Amino acid sequence: MTLLSVAQMNSQNDIEANFASVESLLQQSKEQGSSLLVLPENFICFAAGKQRETAEQFESFQQRLEQLSHQYNIWIVAGTLPCPFRPDGTPVPNGRVRTTSLCISPEGTQARYDKIHLFDVQVSDGVGGYQESKNFEPGNETTVVKTPFGHIGLMICYDLRFPELALCLRQQGANILTAPAAFTYTTGQKHWQLLLQARAIDSQCQVLGAAQQGWHGEKRQTWGHAAAVNSEGGILASVETEGLGLISVPFDLQQQQTIRNAMPLMQHRRLLQY
Repeated sequence: MTLLSVAQMNSQNDIEANFASVESLLQQSKEQGSSLLVLPENFICFAAGKQRETAEQFESFQQRLEQLSHQYNIWIVAGTLPCPFRPDGTPVPNGRVRTTSLCISPEGTQARYDKIHLFDVQVSDGVGGYQESKNFEPGNETTVVKTPFGHIGLMICYDLRFPELALCLRQQGANILTAPAAFTYTTGQKHWQLLLQARAIDSQCQVLGAAQQGWHGEKRQTWGHAAAVNSEGGILASVETEGLGLISVPFDLQQQQTIRNAMPLMQHRRLLQY
């Protein structure tokens, strides 16, 4: 059995303060015996309009995170970082960037996933409308990472609303789905927990939802409630306090296989055309 940790943060625009929080979370995870720490979306800098500026430091951030992973001997799913180039190294055009999640082992970066589904929606909150596509270019490739404790399928925030992505990751061998997020307070209150549970039930994967919580500037408020859900959709743990928080939950690959054998959803699935 393996312990997996999921973080909640209240990241602001102070990068060094955010890194200090990351190191504190790593220390706690290591003390608890965890093999993995999942960080939330925008963990390194949560500042509207600074995506391109922050993206210029992508490789520097990546190196720091690799050093921390090695220092604490723990895997990290590095929430999201704005990245100015595509996986093939070509620059993202038109002043946009990509929302990138890195999976890092103590030996270095093992995989990268660029957020496929962009949050272009109207929300009844202080911001009102969100248009991620204005500043971000969507990715177009799924990512599953092999680790000593199971295969991780990488997702990001709004991706949770699309069951076909979770199912695709399961078909590619995922045992665990990571979902770094910064759900708005309004949408999070309505759907965050339900979506984590639904994707776990759909895919029979353990789902780890790292979250931002609280105010980020004067208008943006995130829901928080970082949580972990087991392969049957049951909530293992969630953060119910404000600000920085951490939960660590067990993951048993053999137990998951027993669940899947008892209800073989992938074998029963039929592709329907509407």
